[in-house]
Amino acid sequence: MTCCRALNGPIRAPAAGCRGDRGQPLAPLHRDYYYQYTECDGTGSRWRVAIPLSPGSCSDLPPPTRGTDCSFSCPAGMFLEMSTQLCTPCAAGSYSLGSGLRFDQWDAIPAGFTSLASFLDPGPNGEDIQACNSSSWTPQGVYLESNRDECTVSLIYAIHLEKRGSVSFTYQYPDNNIFFEFYVQNEQCQEMAQSDDEKWIKVTNNGEWGTHTVNLKSGTNILYWRTTGILVGGKMVKPVLLKNIQIEGVAYTSECFPCRPGWFSPMPGSSSCQPCPSNTYSGKGASSCTPCPEHHYSHEGWAECKVRPPCSERDYFQIHTACDSEGKTQVLYRWVEPRICVENVTGAVRLPATGQREPCPPCNPGYYNSNDSTCLPCPPGTHSDGTYACAQCPAGTEPVLGYEYKWWNVLPSNMKTSCFNVGNSKCDKMNGWEVAGDHIRSGAGSSDNDYLILSLQAPGFKVPASLSGMTGGEFSRITFVFETICSADCELYFMMDVNRKSTTVVESWEGNKGKRSFSHSMTKNASVTYTWAFQRTSRAQDVRKHSPTNVSFRKMLEAKRVVFVGSPMSDVASLIIGPSFTSKGTKYLHLFNISLCGHEGRRAAVCTDNVTDVSGKDPPSDFAQFVNTVDSFICQSTIIPADGRGFRMAISSQSISLADTFVGVTVNAVLSGVDAKPDLFPENPNDVPDINFFYRSTQATASCDQGRSSVVTVRCNPEKSERGELSVPRSCSAGTCDGCTFHFLWESSSACPRCTETDYHQIEGACKGGVQETLYVWNEPKLCTHGVSLPPRSSAPCEAIALWLKVGLGAGASVAALLFSLTFYFWKKNKRLEYKYSRLVMSANKECELPAADSCALAEGEEADDDVVYTQKPSLLGKLRAIANKDGESSESVQLNSSQSDRWAMG
Repeated sequence: MTCCRALNGPIRAPAAGCRGDRGQPLAPLHRDYYYQYTECDGTGSRWRVAIPLSPGSCSDLPPPTRGTDCSFSCPAGMFLEMSTQLCTPCAAGSYSLGSGLRFDQWDAIPAGFTSLASFLDPGPNGEDIQACNSSSWTPQGVYLESNRDECTVSLIYAIHLEKRGSVSFTYQYPDNNIFFEFYVQNEQCQEMAQSDDEKWIKVTNNGEWGTHTVNLKSGTNILYWRTTGILVGGKMVKPVLLKNIQIEGVAYTSECFPCRPGWFSPMPGSSSCQPCPSNTYSGKGASSCTPCPEHHYSHEGWAECKVRPPCSERDYFQIHTACDSEGKTQVLYRWVEPRICVENVTGAVRLPATGQREPCPPCNPGYYNSNDSTCLPCPPGTHSDGTYACAQCPAGTEPVLGYEYKWWNVLPSNMKTSCFNVGNSKCDKMNGWEVAGDHIRSGAGSSDNDYLILSLQAPGFKVPASLSGMTGGEFSRITFVFETICSADCELYFMMDVNRKSTTVVESWEGNKGKRSFSHSMTKNASVTYTWAFQRTSRAQDVRKHSPTNVSFRKMLEAKRVVFVGSPMSDVASLIIGPSFTSKGTKYLHLFNISLCGHEGRRAAVCTDNVTDVSGKDPPSDFAQFVNTVDSFICQSTIIPADGRGFRMAISSQSISLADTFVGVTVNAVLSGVDAKPDLFPENPNDVPDINFFYRSTQATASCDQGRSSVVTVRCNPEKSERGELSVPRSCSAGTCDGCTFHFLWESSSACPRCTETDYHQIEGACKGGVQETLYVWNEPKLCTHGVSLPPRSSAPCEAIALWLKVGLGAGASVAALLFSLTFYFWKKNKRLEYKYSRLVMSANKECELPAADSCALAEGEEADDDVVYTQKPSLLGKLRAIANKDGESSESVQLNSSQSDRWAMG
């Protein structure tokens, strides 16, 4: 056995800056060696051994000594002095947590921490995407900054605790498009049991720092801070900031930590350091701070001083005094504090003189001017526009409750302003926002990357009695007019916090924006805080002039027209489009929830960011504080499937409202400037016209200055179910071609008109057995639904001979009679002609002299006057014989009747 091997295993000299197996720092106690404890044995004992600084040098080392009990630890402000194995107070300029570790300096990632990036999603063609080599947690001096891309990056630290302990850290988490989680694994890499509120970090307001604490078990704990960005639409996400990580439960610390530059520890035995006051500075391990030289300055916690610049217009601001008893006010100018500029140098500006006293602006609507020129709210049941005394509402009416701020002489009592510094210190002493008569504007702040905060508290809402039950689900609406004038990358955030649970960003605007109005509706009766946060730039640049103006808040109600109430189309319908892929190959889907009729007796479309659901566990009882819900006519969410990124369930993110206002419904293609563009969908083959539902969303975005609009085209299609089927244009796979107007086609049999008597016809059957049946069938194609029903099948008695047969027989008999009459007529006429002809022939062949021919024949067209009467009807044989034997002796006697005389003619 050599002197370089400990009793319980090999002991190696650590490299500079290393920590022991339990996370405690190692410090040399002598010139040639230092002490370290061996691993604890089964009885909880350990040995103290000396480790040479130079490997192989084992001369004059003290022998091993039994160490303190493994559960032994020193209190805060003290460290374990290894030579005596006694707790010793830390010297001034340093601090100790006793049985804990603190990491608050981030010039580099401290030893023991690892930043690991991964990207597990397959690309659009199934290939693996490994483009995250440059993604990591980045040290920024006083904090760590997460990645801004779609990669999954984990900050990992392993610690061995001898007893139960905890880990706490301070963070900023302003953008819920990054998923930020903290979880713990044991030495077998098994995730320890954690509740969702321990694992999933709450979103913070811009500029605010939150604190998160999780209890740890004894033994090895592997800590993970993991972020995953979701970039859909190309918008860059805001990173997570992490600082002040503190771990409790280690066995001991063998040295004290020096205070970082800009901080100091004046007394021995300190458990923490303090920041140096303004206009002082300090180096590392300082026990006191040094004042800055003349004409130099510093802010709290600075490690150096800077030269004071000449004063300029950016170093002062104006305020309006409160109205005095005469109703007068005046403008005052004040230096931005702490004042860092120099006034009495060349090129410097002086503080302007106080302005003249002038009349106060009127009170805001709903307030009245009291005798002492103070604006007070009107009593219940009264109203005022701010220029006259409060008056009673007329009978049968009630006041419209709400806040409306048009004049800004003083900040209203339900509004607050503050300032937050993105780095180390706060700027609470600075003015976040300043009143300026007819508008309120962002203040000076202490640096250009400060967040200037303005908040408005609304304790709840009351729907007017006249509109009770007819609100359409909207309890309130906030509307404000703003303008941003920037010379760099400024950004304005509008956020809300419901029931003081979590703050979510409703909308944000970057860069210069002309004067515009923005509205947002509130669909639940809850306490809400609206917050405006303005940042001139995320970088330290000289940026000024920015004036969001005329912030107003009121309660409004809208009536919504209801169509198809009671049909399956009145329920919320969903449509999923995709998959699509981001630039790094992340697969995502678009989910649309559509409610034609809104809240009128039905639940409106709801889209949710399920921050907790992705863990795969049951949601906690206070689930609402972890989700961001959008309630609208039409809303959209981005869905990240659960086939990658390490999440157990699908992620619903970036929920937005596409339609919070119902415009109207018509068969026309255009309404209120919104075009349905019927050519985007296949032509309607039916005679029933399409019905277009038009909606708007007043929330202006960077690409849609006038907000978004949506059109749902409802088409009668009897081949579809009553629930129907939703689709988007083939040429616009995401439902929109320009990002501002969304188009949907809803085909359903419920969209067809109600059936009437004109939509069917009857069919009569044959007469069988004296009974005839009548059937009713729909006209084809059937383009109606519900309404009247087909009449039932009916039957009636009938005769064996059908009516048509009767009519046919009657008609046939009539025709036969007519033909018989015509035949008899022509036969008789023919006989008369035959007689006349025969008579003519006989007259021509007779030898006796007869009168002239005019007595024997008729001229053409002449009618005979004589009536021929055969006294004896000759037979046919006799006639033939008479013709053949005309020269014979025989003859026929014929009686001729004449009008002149009667005579016999012999032949």
